[in-house]
Amino acid sequence: MRHKYETSGIVLARTPLGEANTLVTLLTPTVGVVRARAQALRKPGAKLAAALVTFAESDLVLVRGKDGWRIAGAVLKENWFSQMPREDARARAARVSGLLVRLAPEEDQNTTLYSLVRSYFEASSTVPCELLDEAEIVAALGILAALGLDAGALPTTDNVFTAESLRALEPLRAEHIERINHGIAASGL
Repeated sequence: MRHKYETSGIVLARTPLGEANTLVTLLTPTVGVVRARAQALRKPGAKLAAALVTFAESDLVLVRGKDGWRIAGAVLKENWFSQMPREDARARAARVSGLLVRLAPEEDQNTTLYSLVRSYFEASSTVPCELLDEAEIVAALGILAALGLDAGALPTTDNVFTAESLRALEPLRAEHIERINHGIAASGL
């Protein structure tokens, strides 16, 4: 009998797999980045469909088999996509998720990444439009720092995405973007 892992998770990306299945890339606090198969997710009326939309935070039941991870159950906690009504906020969230999927090793237990991404998604739905760039910069620097690809000090403390702390970053935007580009180049990907 296979062991079931119960954890929270944020859906970072979805990829079609076969006719009705989907490969779901998840960020979890306990297992890290995981790619798990969700059976029949693309069929009409799929039970897990609402809990596994992109940028959804859900309570998950994962099973590890000989062919990799499989999602056995999911209950939606928060749909961050629907809380980001602005298209530019969604595009920025997709870039941050893409950076994480590209750079983070699979099954690396890094609780910092989970709390950072969750805080960023929450901020993306609440901060003013003019501060979305700064929030994206803080998230990218936080991801690079958590993965050991940036040694500089983070512009904010405790992953706080407040309007005041983000406004303070505006004069240093070019420096922070240079750090992000350097960290991505250092990854070799």
